[in-house]
Amino acid sequence: MSVIVLGSGHNALVAACYLARAGHRVEVLERDEILGGAVSTVERFPGHLVDRGSSAHIMVRHTGIIEELELDRFGLRYLECDPWGFTPAHQGRSALVFRRDLDATCASIAAGCGARDAAAYRRFVEVWGPRSASVMRAFGGAPTPGRLVRSFWGLDAKGGGSALSREFLQSGDALLDTWFDDERLRASLAWFGAQSGPPMSEPGTAPMVGFAALMHTLPPGRAVGGSGALSTALIARLRADGGVVHAGDAVTALRRAGDGWRARTEAGRELHADTVIAGTHILTTLALLDAGGFDHAVLDDWRRRIRVGPGIGMVVRLATSALPRYPGSSSDESASGLQFLVSDRQQLRHAHGAALAGRLPPRPVVLAMSFSALDPSIAPPGQHQLSLWSQWHPYRITDGDWATHARTEADRIVAELDSHAPGFADSVLRRHVQTPVDLEREMGLLGGNVMHVEMSLDQMMLWRPLPELSGQRVPGAPGLYLTGASTHPGGGVSGASGRTAADLVLRDLRRGRVSRLLRR
Repeated sequence: MSVIVLGSGHNALVAACYLARAGHRVEVLERDEILGGAVSTVERFPGHLVDRGSSAHIMVRHTGIIEELELDRFGLRYLECDPWGFTPAHQGRSALVFRRDLDATCASIAAGCGARDAAAYRRFVEVWGPRSASVMRAFGGAPTPGRLVRSFWGLDAKGGGSALSREFLQSGDALLDTWFDDERLRASLAWFGAQSGPPMSEPGTAPMVGFAALMHTLPPGRAVGGSGALSTALIARLRADGGVVHAGDAVTALRRAGDGWRARTEAGRELHADTVIAGTHILTTLALLDAGGFDHAVLDDWRRRIRVGPGIGMVVRLATSALPRYPGSSSDESASGLQFLVSDRQQLRHAHGAALAGRLPPRPVVLAMSFSALDPSIAPPGQHQLSLWSQWHPYRITDGDWATHARTEADRIVAELDSHAPGFADSVLRRHVQTPVDLEREMGLLGGNVMHVEMSLDQMMLWRPLPELSGQRVPGAPGLYLTGASTHPGGGVSGASGRTAADLVLRDLRRGRVSRLLRR
């Protein structure tokens, strides 16, 4: 069987690897000259290997994909982020340090928030650890009703399941208010949960907060050499199994041709394949079908119902002469993981509300990552590198545009870190700014949404991106499969969508063979 894979994002590459390993002819087509999509690393500054998109890898380390594809044989190596989270000292109270070790984490919470919240956090991890493991099982395959039931079967059975269903449907904020007293602890966990995209005020975001419990089982990992090392290993695995990867040649139209597909590329090539796996943004995929003559009315209906959202955020990448120095804390506590620069959830809420109105946040909400402290290979000797993710920032600004605001907003983001680590701004040597418009232009992240489409309850699981597309197949387009952040389980680095797409292809192929045998 011949397979064309559109895009070289990590989900697309995962699907390609599984199919090539099964002996099929696989060709990956990427419009960009850089492979890996948002999981890629380039030399932005002399001697600095800088991520274009993701930085810390969390979900993929829980899926088993790395082991199944034996990516360690192809150079992939992870360093554990431990401590995995850090919230600076505030108003005379000590910093919160989230380590893999639960006892050490609870000791830090006791010192910074009090004994009651420390005990509550321990119980929170005990309760939400199994729940989050169930979420990971549900995320690991297709979002069928049967799979979802099996993933959660028996969980919280002693309580008749009522606590499970109620708390899973809650907002993250409601969950945090139930469990904890200290607002800084609530804000830290809310900021961790909000990395999935939606604000913690939305229904169904409680599991995004609860996922923090799994960090005490396996914390975030940092791929040696940068986030793109994952994509590099996947490409090496694919080529070892006979797969082919083309960069710089975008597909411009997809058309059904007999029992297969014909893809036209920007370079004028016409390619034929039995199967197509689209790892592109769902709206990009629909545009390719439109250009190929698919039913326009159907496509238009789907486009109208898919909600991308107002944009999620922007990034400032920095080359520096030093790490941030947070008062009262050592770099051993702060530098290896996610630095939550919040003390109150009001800051998160104001930023999200402003984005909905097309305005810049009153005060940037920043997540700082300084992974050169963990992996010195990504920066020259004597220098460091930081990524400052700021959420939420609108794609469209009511007052001006990003060409006007990019520089000053980047200044505000650096100043926000400087307010927690005085003197940091003086250490900045170079910077690279990625606004929502830049994220779209560079990596095809439409609307600047790194999750492709909103990660709201009505666009998750059985409804992502739409109910009729949630099975990762396109009605009326046999042989076309979907993968990537537009599909279940959504954004973030997991690879699960790619594995599911490959499983669907292989299952349909087996069914086709059985059907042909029965007709003989």
